[in-house]
Amino acid sequence: MKAKVLLQIAVIIYSISLTACATTSSNEALVVVPESQSGDIPTLEQALGLSESFAPDSNSLANPELARMFQQYFDEGLALNPISGTFLGLRQYNSKWTNHLSPEHRQLMHDYHQRWLDKLNSFKRENLNNTDLVSLQVLSYQLREALDGEQYPGFMLPISQFFSMPNFLAQLGSGMSVQPFNNTDDYNNWQLRADSIPVIFDQAIVNMREGIAAGVVQPRVIMEKVLPQLSAHIVDEYTNSLFWKPVINIPDDIPVDDISHIQAEYQKMITAEIIPAYRRLHDFIRDEYLPASRDSIGWTTLPNGHDWYNFHVRSHTTTDMDAEEIHQFGLDEVARITAEMITVKETVNFEGDLPAFFTFLQEDEKFYFDNEEDLLQGYRDLQAVINARLPKLFNIAPKADYKVRAIEAFRAESAAGASYTPGTADGSRSGIFYVNTFNLKAQPKFIMETLSIHEASPGHHFQTSIQQEITGMPMFRRFGGFTAFSEGWALYAESLGKELGMFSDPYQYYGRLSDEMLRAMRLVVDTGMHAQGWSREQAIEYMLAHSTMAESDVIAEVERYIAIPGQALAYKVGQRSISRLRDQGEKQLGEDFDIRAFHRLVLTGGAVPLDVLNQQVNAWVDSQQ
Repeated sequence: MKAKVLLQIAVIIYSISLTACATTSSNEALVVVPESQSGDIPTLEQALGLSESFAPDSNSLANPELARMFQQYFDEGLALNPISGTFLGLRQYNSKWTNHLSPEHRQLMHDYHQRWLDKLNSFKRENLNNTDLVSLQVLSYQLREALDGEQYPGFMLPISQFFSMPNFLAQLGSGMSVQPFNNTDDYNNWQLRADSIPVIFDQAIVNMREGIAAGVVQPRVIMEKVLPQLSAHIVDEYTNSLFWKPVINIPDDIPVDDISHIQAEYQKMITAEIIPAYRRLHDFIRDEYLPASRDSIGWTTLPNGHDWYNFHVRSHTTTDMDAEEIHQFGLDEVARITAEMITVKETVNFEGDLPAFFTFLQEDEKFYFDNEEDLLQGYRDLQAVINARLPKLFNIAPKADYKVRAIEAFRAESAAGASYTPGTADGSRSGIFYVNTFNLKAQPKFIMETLSIHEASPGHHFQTSIQQEITGMPMFRRFGGFTAFSEGWALYAESLGKELGMFSDPYQYYGRLSDEMLRAMRLVVDTGMHAQGWSREQAIEYMLAHSTMAESDVIAEVERYIAIPGQALAYKVGQRSISRLRDQGEKQLGEDFDIRAFHRLVLTGGAVPLDVLNQQVNAWVDSQQ
């Protein structure tokens, strides 16, 4: 999904930037937070209030020339991808858009990446502090990866059921995402941005036709799921369009004359531009693209598909692991977790084998909510419980908390069970923990503790928000990311549940195992389909046989892996790396190992390639001895 496409969307990829860890003293690269007398977690803002700004290196100052370069690089990136500015809460970008699918824009991106890589390669690195050296290392990595990815024609595959610009634009235009609709200017900004919708959709059609000619097409099974997503926006009455919702919810303090103007303009925009654009794209996919789509699902069946899949694996895991090695890692993890599930079954005195236990957990009504609101409230109640226990393992926290919401109905059927969208760095917009309520049987009660930890605190919400709030480091580090780090952290955070006093109910601990099993199965299934010739049905059967997941959830997961190969590998690979680093630190430091300092180091160190994370933690451990 990262694919360096727009929906890295600049920021959405839960990650953190990167600070250097200590190299000569135990206080370098760390924000020191005093113990709270009340037991509350100090906010990051309070932590940073101990000094003028975050200073990762105490022995040397940041290079001002390099700092200017990093800022210029970031600013140029915003101009090329202005939706990033909206995610960052920068209002000046809210009316702008780019036709990121066009050959002209692809050339601009190539020139941008190559120019900056050349600049970094020629920059003299003498007398740089550790933070600057790591920043150079991370940015060089990202630029090389972007240029390497240009050899693969991802632009010919602009739409799937999981990655869909039409869905994303509908989220923006509905007023339920990051696009603000608070005043007249906001409504005008969205109208200007929405002018690009027909342009983007028509470009997508051009690119998909080019893909048909080149034999680079999506599997039919996932494109069939795209049609209902598009048809949801082809309505007879404009008032039934999601794009009309901001008008329905228009703030009372907007002047009456402005309201009348907005109503008239939005009616015209929806009926004359937006609905026809969705209809053209829908009909093209139905009549022209689907007949040309492929029956196969594996990425290796595409032209140069073997190398392309390996690129996805490297990109998402930030390692040189190959598909065979990852597949075996997954098989080993599935076996280990299965043994733990059997232990839970025996703990609750269930009579029967593991498949029978799975059936019991799937069918017994006590494990499920009857309605959406009770499910959402259950997560809100958990939010308070977990927040109160975090000081045991953390002495740093984001400025703003998060909100719990249901995933929008129009995309729920093909969406994951849950997801997280970051707030703004200043805390003015909270992060959002989205829960998929499409099928309540896919949201068992026993999964709630681990899912909340993963998506919210201390998982994605902590990691992403803390990264954004750290000052004194380049913006591209504060708002960039690596899937292996960010998803690895969230899965590692799940492993902290027992230490936080969660999972006391054996069924909730089974939920933890169930969630980890999902990530282990992903290693097997993703590589199975894309490197070993597995069918969609084989993947579905494998996941059903090894979990209590609802069939609808399994199908959505398998089709997600079909659409975004390699991304699902990042979770376990990243988690294993973080867990190993903690284990090594505990062994080397013994009683001197401070878990809260370790977590602070990793969180304030930012989302980095895993080898860089290894360097940072190893240097910190050495500095403690």
